[in-house]
Amino acid sequence: MSMQSQVESVKAIIGEPEVVEDGARAIGVEREPAWLALKAAATELQGLQVKDGSVPEEHDRARALVAEVIAGIEALAPRFPHDREYLAAAVADLRRWSDEGLGVPDFHDSLVAFQPQRHRVDGLRHLVVFPMYTQNGSPDRHLEAVLVEVIWSEFIARLEADHYCNKLFVSLRLIDFTPGYDTNSAVLFPETVSVAEVPAFTWGAIFQDREAARYGRVVRAAAEITKLELPEDAERLLDDQALAERTFVMWDLIHDRTHMRGDLPFDPFMIKQRMPYFLYGLEELRCDLTAYRETLAIEERLQAAGELDEVDHETLDQARLVRYAVLFDRIFRFAITGSRVRNYDGLGGQLLFAWLHQRGALHWTDTSLSFDWDAVPGAVVALADEIDRLYWRSIDRPKTVHWLAAYDLVRSVLSPHPASVWARGLPDEVLAGPPKGYTDAVLDDEFPLSMFYEALDRKMRDVIASTSGIRAAY
Repeated sequence: MSMQSQVESVKAIIGEPEVVEDGARAIGVEREPAWLALKAAATELQGLQVKDGSVPEEHDRARALVAEVIAGIEALAPRFPHDREYLAAAVADLRRWSDEGLGVPDFHDSLVAFQPQRHRVDGLRHLVVFPMYTQNGSPDRHLEAVLVEVIWSEFIARLEADHYCNKLFVSLRLIDFTPGYDTNSAVLFPETVSVAEVPAFTWGAIFQDREAARYGRVVRAAAEITKLELPEDAERLLDDQALAERTFVMWDLIHDRTHMRGDLPFDPFMIKQRMPYFLYGLEELRCDLTAYRETLAIEERLQAAGELDEVDHETLDQARLVRYAVLFDRIFRFAITGSRVRNYDGLGGQLLFAWLHQRGALHWTDTSLSFDWDAVPGAVVALADEIDRLYWRSIDRPKTVHWLAAYDLVRSVLSPHPASVWARGLPDEVLAGPPKGYTDAVLDDEFPLSMFYEALDRKMRDVIASTSGIRAAY
């Protein structure tokens, strides 16, 4: 969920009344003929594009489809006055791409012009058209078209302004989309767009509605299967989609900024770095556990403040809900979602479950799952502290020594594969060689699922699969 790499500081407009009024004019645009024609043209064009986004054949049909996309954008542009410059640049990029032979698309100019972080206004809509791949979705840089809506509650605006500054963070709701988002993808990142020259990235967006919807479906099913009696607040998250969306916005706001904060022994985003996947797992888990820990600090701060206003009360309530979201999403969805090939988020979920179990905060007894809720916060914070200590010590270590120490932390909790070379001890020729040898020696499934998760995976497989392309129902 990292967004702050290669960043320039930008000013975020928290809200302007005229922008809110203009943005309301886009309500219902997903049903308009211009959008439906644009979406259909972009979808058909994807079938003519190859992996890099170029169109090797059927140029006449492709140009006609590009023209239809342009016509749709121009027809809809008056509904999005806050994106006037971007939509004009998108039309120019589309025309140039078509005129120059439909090679590998370069949408640098429109990407630079699109600045959603400047308009973080609840309910404001954007029309987004880019050739791009979608994380956890399509690996091909095909033309995608998406209608989105900003989620920006007052309590989030206050948190971001007062304690968790993150001017690049944009929280969104999916309204309609082309096939690249009919997948597991829940992010819109500028680094996925096809460009000839990479600009400085000034924003990153997450679809909290999708995160909340799949959370609700997965956690409800997992709780039934494991006979877990959910606390009342956790039940509220399953029953109220809008409440869950706001919870995920708060979680993601704190998670995202954590990638740039703390005693970091390396580029926290690991951009274009090749390293053992368990390093990625620890970094993502660190950010989630920091979000959990920060909600405890928020709760303590507000409870000590005395008189609270309505926004403070909402913040206090959401802080408690974030902790349930982090815990259950990690142990139920993350742990068994995706393949077993270097699944770093899956590893993080496994690690959190096993850590809590081994410290008596979680119990699997008589085929039922239960938690010692008084012990859970301390155990979660202890794991966060353990990862922080690893990072702090590794500032003084060579890269590969840090890798070995990180592996020791993970295997102190999870059992490695019996065939693991890392578990037996890397041979001297690997230890004395370049880092590539270390990474090559890691098994695709270095830390296999436990028997608990193997059984849960079998029962949850169809539920997990059903969340692909999920959207919120209102």
